[in-house]
Amino acid sequence: MKKFCSLGLLMLLAIFVGCSQSNNDDPWKTVEKQYLRSTLKTKATKEGRVPRTIRDNKLALTHKGFDWTLGFYSGTLWNLYKKTGDEAWKKKAIAYTMPIKKHQFVKHSHDLGFVFMCSFGHMYEENPSEETKTVLVNAARSLASRFSEKTGCIQSWGPRPGRGWKYPVIIDNMMNLELLFEASKMSGDKSLYNLAVRHADTTLKNHFRPDGSSYHVVDYNPETGDVHVKETAQGFANNSAWARGQAWAIYGYTVSYRYTKQKKYLEQAIKTFNFVKNHKNLPKDLIPYWDFDCTDIPNTPRDASAAAIIASALYELNEYDQSFDYRGYADRMVASLSSENYLAKEGENQNFALMHSVGSIPHKVEIDVPLNYADYYFTEALLRKENAVSK
Repeated sequence: MKKFCSLGLLMLLAIFVGCSQSNNDDPWKTVEKQYLRSTLKTKATKEGRVPRTIRDNKLALTHKGFDWTLGFYSGTLWNLYKKTGDEAWKKKAIAYTMPIKKHQFVKHSHDLGFVFMCSFGHMYEENPSEETKTVLVNAARSLASRFSEKTGCIQSWGPRPGRGWKYPVIIDNMMNLELLFEASKMSGDKSLYNLAVRHADTTLKNHFRPDGSSYHVVDYNPETGDVHVKETAQGFANNSAWARGQAWAIYGYTVSYRYTKQKKYLEQAIKTFNFVKNHKNLPKDLIPYWDFDCTDIPNTPRDASAAAIIASALYELNEYDQSFDYRGYADRMVASLSSENYLAKEGENQNFALMHSVGSIPHKVEIDVPLNYADYYFTEALLRKENAVSK
């Protein structure tokens, strides 16, 4: 594919300015035009803040310092480079990736997998180097520092006295294991692999209900390793099925199967997906409400981010299990996300691609807005859709 320089991108923007229709027949066109505008408006800086969402009808950047969503913006740029082969997108992706480097020694967060695999992980894939490998291994070891032999898992958040939590672990943490698995391969440090497996096993034992759905938060006694309580932070209720939590579980255990080939991980990914697929409250367009059990369905927000995560996971799951047409199901989800109901019109939505995602309704933040991770997993799903092998 022809490669454009930065001047070429500016010329393309001039062509696109007058257009206001979303490209539902080719969602990549919308993503490219939106992120062209976005990168011209919010240039990469040493501080490293990137577009995260919309707040009070204005573009909201990631928090100062470490933010769990830091890597998704550059990740979308890497996905655009993979799609187009355009060196200009690669240059932009690198520019937004490099400021993240300073966070490789952060030990106060479990989100290092999100941050580094979506940024430096892609950079290493495209341009392997000792520097990039070192950053990823350092980040993995920082994440590993949060592991407890007593509990058998990585601590997600610090103690929260108001909730009575001393060692809370959230289902989201399954997504960060990919960094440990990859760093183990890169460095030869088997302890990182073993630690990831321990966390996956502990989560498998304690986070899931008989129907395959996942709790959001499991709090452990840090002295004994016993489960204290099973609750929620971002879901509707302690016993409800928070939609994005189910997405993290499906994706996280699919990834764990990729690295370990342990059948129990694949079985859990399938079981949680079946819970979602067969739930009475799943809409016909397959874009879930923010929680499957909230009491105001259908008058409650959808979560496009959850759908994008699940769709992307299903394309990979399709490679490992032939008992169901996961690819066909993912295609239906992507088609819904690519429709005018969820894909923004060009020049709108503060230049994010997808509309209608939810951060945390209980915390009254990021409700029915675009989110940078929704765009990331949507573009990942689009790439996987194109690369999928027909059954």
